[in-house]
Amino acid sequence: MRAKEIKFLEESFKKYYFDHFDLIHVPKRTSEREFGFQKFNSGMIRHMSLKDNKELHLLLMQNIPSDIYCSNAYYSFPNLPMNEKDWKEADLIFDIDAKDLHLECRSNHCVTKCNECNEVSKLSDYCPKCNSSKINIKSLPCKTCIEESKKEVFKLSNILIEDLGVEKKNIQVYFSGNEGFHVYVYESQFQQLGSRERAELVDYLMFKGTIPETFGMKKLKPNRSLFPEIEDKGWRGRFSKEIFGLKSKRSKIVSELISEGYSSFQKKLIDISTTIGAQIDPNVTMDIHRIFRLPGSLNSKSGLTKILCRDIQKFDPYLESSFLDENTVEIMANCPIEFKIKNKKFGPFDNENTTVPTYTAVYMICKNLATIS
Repeated sequence: MRAKEIKFLEESFKKYYFDHFDLIHVPKRTSEREFGFQKFNSGMIRHMSLKDNKELHLLLMQNIPSDIYCSNAYYSFPNLPMNEKDWKEADLIFDIDAKDLHLECRSNHCVTKCNECNEVSKLSDYCPKCNSSKINIKSLPCKTCIEESKKEVFKLSNILIEDLGVEKKNIQVYFSGNEGFHVYVYESQFQQLGSRERAELVDYLMFKGTIPETFGMKKLKPNRSLFPEIEDKGWRGRFSKEIFGLKSKRSKIVSELISEGYSSFQKKLIDISTTIGAQIDPNVTMDIHRIFRLPGSLNSKSGLTKILCRDIQKFDPYLESSFLDENTVEIMANCPIEFKIKNKKFGPFDNENTTVPTYTAVYMICKNLATIS
């Protein structure tokens, strides 16, 4: 990224942090958490500790980070190297990202940028200009992406509450500032779980590693009465609703499952895992030393804010998480698809000069689809 674009982004980010510091707070038990940040075109600085909002505000204004992070873990000595921090426990955090859902709409809102000649085109495996395979894919998520990600949030929340006894009040959902949501679980019985135990928890939530016997299917002499009922709790009930649909269809479908055999049943469990299991990034939840984007801070991949979703059903990220100003900026835009922010449509742009609001200029520059004119 050129110095001109970095200067523009830093000025826009600094103004945001000055105008909207009320959105950004240090989390509870601040002194036990590790903080870190990145600057534009720079590496990560971490193993930091902060005392309060005043110190956080000072860090933001002095450094103008592209991204700022905070650990979900609690340490005795958060500012020491990792092997000396003395890990105590960690909040449970889940990452739901639209790019991991393999949605059909993705081909309509992703563009390809060539690393060799900088050509921007609609999604392709090769650059249409120089035929290079060295490309970057830039995603401008659509409404479908957000709605499908919300479904995964609801699915995850229901399993946490119904199966694992997590209280609803201890679950908070944040828009990540780019393509999905972060689901936080506070003050739960899982705080002190290590990486291995969290991996097992993830398998449960994602409906992975299930065996046919759990759902009544045996290799030898299957027993019809062992198959789950629609009214069953937990995974047996979810399986029944997905496979049988209606109680009246159970008997007929059980007969079909038995006749198709054990291997076919096993494959069916794998096939429905993405439908009834929560689609989360397992690595995020398993990592007990990860630092996460701080709520209220800007995401350098979009210029949008990571923000608490108070009503996720109605939440519109391209309206509610866009806080940069309306001042117009001249940019050289190169984006072959249309996108929408704050209920305004932009693009497509064919390597052309145009005038757009600051929030749109930041969004496009963060996506590497525009430069300052």
